[in-house]
Formats: sequence, structure tokens, C-alpha cells
Amino acid sequence: MLIYDELDMKSDPQPEPGPALGVPAVLHGRLLHVSRMATIGEMAAGVAHELNQPLTAIANYAQACSRLLARPGADPAVLQQALTEITTQAARAADIIRRLRALASRQQSERAPADVNALVREMIDLVESDARLHGVNVSLELADGLPPVLVDAGQIQHVILNFVRNSLEALASRSGGGGRLAIRTWRPSAVDVEVAVIDNGPGLTSEAISRVFDPFFSTKESGTGMGLAISNTIARTHGGSVGYRPNQPSGACFYILLPAAA
Repeated sequence: MLIYDELDMKSDPQPEPGPALGVPAVLHGRLLHVSRMATIGEMAAGVAHELNQPLTAIANYAQACSRLLARPGADPAVLQQALTEITTQAARAADIIRRLRALASRQQSERAPADVNALVREMIDLVESDARLHGVNVSLELADGLPPVLVDAGQIQHVILNFVRNSLEALASRSGGGGRLAIRTWRPSAVDVEVAVIDNGPGLTSEAISRVFDPFFSTKESGTGMGLAISNTIARTHGGSVGYRPNQPSGACFYILLPAAA
């Protein structure tokens, strides 16, 4: 069973999503925020697993300090080393939380020139946390010398996260492990920049491809069919587009195409 959100790539003109359908701008903004929070919620297990590592290390080093202090003639240098490790691990945990909060707090639409490679790197730790929990290997294939794009950084990162979550769920159905996911950036033309999420999962059937960006259509048992539809909305409001193409020899490639800033 396919487990990608399936929404519409038909050539027929589609009504503009969001405010163009009569939805108030404020409500539309809230919808995007709710969708972003839902995506982050889906990543919560991976983030919790990642946070557990420094917290466990802190507890272990604290217990070691307690045992050392209970011994007569404890070596201050050993205690200092343990306390340094506690500080390091606490900073690591705080950094994970900071990145998660930064990703979740971007509600307002504020467009500014941005480097797509930097947007990917900002979120890669969270992606890798989720991927490790699924036993999936993540790689980056970021092209050099890409022009900036004029975007709302939080919204574009939300699109990429939607693609990542779809790939991870698809790879979960792959027997025998060996799941691979790549985030690739490149310049397909002089006026565009592309960010693609590529996996070696089952891919989509020809029937599914014809409806892959259609709102409310999903093959997931608990899917709303809104993840990729909202991604489509975000891309179009940025003057770009989203799309799907098969990965060879197997798998899927979801991408967002953005116009390069003048």
C-alpha cells in the first residue's frame, strides 16, 4: 500500500488555494501554522530520542560526581572533567530545543532573500533525528553557487519537512531496511532553484501520480491529504511550483521549484 500523501498534478487550471478561495488571510496563516505544527509533532518521537541522549549523559555524569565526592581524597581534575561534560551535554540538549522552537515559531509571512542550502542545513539535525528512528540514512547533495531566493524561510522549510515525512513513512514499509533519503539542491535553469527530497522507497503508481497534489486525497489510513496540498499552496504563492518524478531504479522524488531572486 502506498503511503505518500496524494494530492493533484493535473494540467487543468486549479483555483488558487488559500485567500484566493475566499479564505481570510489570517485563517489561511493559521492553517499553515497548524500544518507546520502537525508535521513537527510527527517528528516528536525522533526529537525525543535525540534529546534523551544528552539528558542520559548528564544524569550519568552527575551520579559519577556524587560517587567521587563520597570518596576521601577525590581528584578535583576528574570532577572538573565530569562537570565539563555535563555542561557540554546540557548545551547540546538546549541547542536541539532551540532549533525546534525556531522552526515552530515562524508564523508570520516575512519574505527575504535566502540561501536554500542554509535553509536545509538549519533543519538537517531534526531530519536526521527522525530518520535515525526509522533506520534511514540521510545524505545532503547541495550544489554550490546557487542564487538566493526570495522566500518565507519557515514556509519553505515546512514544505521540505512534508516531503521528508512522506519519504520516511514510505521507507518504513520497505522490508529488510536499507532505506536512503537524500535532500538535493541544484539549479535546473538560469531562473530557478530546486530543492528535492529523494528516497528509494516504493514510489507512486501512475494513478497516484495523477492526483498527487489533490487536496483531501490520501492513501494513508490516518492521512488528511492536506500535507502536499499545503505545500503546493506555499510554492504557488512564492511564484514557484511543486512536483513529483520517479527515482531510478526505484523510489520517489518530490521537489519544490523556486524562482531565483533578481
